[in-house]
Amino acid sequence: MPQHRPLNNFEPPATDDEVHAAALQYVRKVAGTTKPSKVNQEVFDRAVEEIAHITRHLVDDLVTTVPPKDREAEAAKARARAQQRYAS
Repeated sequence: MPQHRPLNNFEPPATDDEVHAAALQYVRKVAGTTKPSKVNQEVFDRAVEEIAHITRHLVDDLVTTVPPKDREAEAAKARARAQQRYAS
């Protein structure tokens, strides 16, 4: 199961690849498929691009009063949680 990772308020900011991956995950979820048929490929790809574009604007325009999270520190915390969760 894919992990849900926030894109907002990180240093360094979310990359275009991360935004695109989030849009792809969303479209796959809504469409109910990871691989659209040939007849649906164009509309699927267009949806991913449009959602990525809007998501980029959202992430860039959100305002927060808390300091940005450090990507490496958050990744280390996630690894520690996973190790603890699966240590049985």
